[in-house]
Amino acid sequence: MKKILSTTAAAVSLALCSFVANAADFKPAVAYDSAGKFDKSFNQAVFQNGATKFTEDTKIAVRDFVPSNDAQREQGLARLARGGYNPIVAVGFMYGSALEKIAKKYPDTQFVIIDSVVDLPNVKSLLFKEHEGSFLVGALAALKSENQKVGFVGGMDVPLIRKFACGYEQGAKYINKEVEVFQNMTGSTNAAWSDPARGAELTKSQFSQGVDVVFAAAGGTGVGVYQAAKDGGKYAIGVDSNQNHLHPGVMLTSMVKLVGLATYDIFKKAESGNFSAGIDVRGLKEKGVDWALDEYNRALVTPEMEAEINSVKAKIVTGEIVVHDYMADNSCQY
Repeated sequence: MKKILSTTAAAVSLALCSFVANAADFKPAVAYDSAGKFDKSFNQAVFQNGATKFTEDTKIAVRDFVPSNDAQREQGLARLARGGYNPIVAVGFMYGSALEKIAKKYPDTQFVIIDSVVDLPNVKSLLFKEHEGSFLVGALAALKSENQKVGFVGGMDVPLIRKFACGYEQGAKYINKEVEVFQNMTGSTNAAWSDPARGAELTKSQFSQGVDVVFAAAGGTGVGVYQAAKDGGKYAIGVDSNQNHLHPGVMLTSMVKLVGLATYDIFKKAESGNFSAGIDVRGLKEKGVDWALDEYNRALVTPEMEAEINSVKAKIVTGEIVVHDYMADNSCQY
């Protein structure tokens, strides 16, 4: 009996050592966009709900990298790959060309890119149906607007942000075909993601034309949009992260893009040896996007509004409502 117990204990000890060794060998990393992991939006959602949560749950550290300019994207990815980090999550479509080069050089490293497609056997391309979530908050904006004039402020003028704007306008016009939707983009360079002063300026201009609810899909620039809404006594809608807490009583809701949850999910699967390359698309049905209702905006959303938005959500999930994707043909259809 002693021999059996000794053998069993040895086997358990060996298994435990093997687990510890595997955990030590697992070295995940995230390459954030230049806006940084504290942008209160897209990158921060990956950092807080993805990387940080994974570390809290597993005690495995997640290495990160933030480029200070476009040229550093490729350098940063290469440095992480050389250091044995795996998998490496690249946050944002701006990493597309850099990741394609580095993934080819390091075929044994697993990569993930958010919001872009890189067709390589060691890359997962993680996409979201932002137009579906934007449809929901557009519908809520139209329900809330007293003037039937709602606004949209985008960051960098690229098809992805036009996709947000198109979904938002479709949702607003689903509620009321006569609603006016004002749209502005902040700029055409990467700086458009971190220009709150310009965001505030564009928002105030929309308010002067009668807009009383504005949706920002602009990264750090959105901070200026939300402040302008607070100062002007209007309503704003957050994006990517749940930003309702930033200005309670001002933030009507947030179109949450669950990039953090997706990152966490990918890390967990990779840790257990279940990483898969290819295209992964997540919408309302797949719990990739949603709208946020919590204690910070509860007083702004009536039970009737909530019921209407949840009804619209259910119809999108079942396919009764089909939201047009701007990126399918670079047009917006209603």
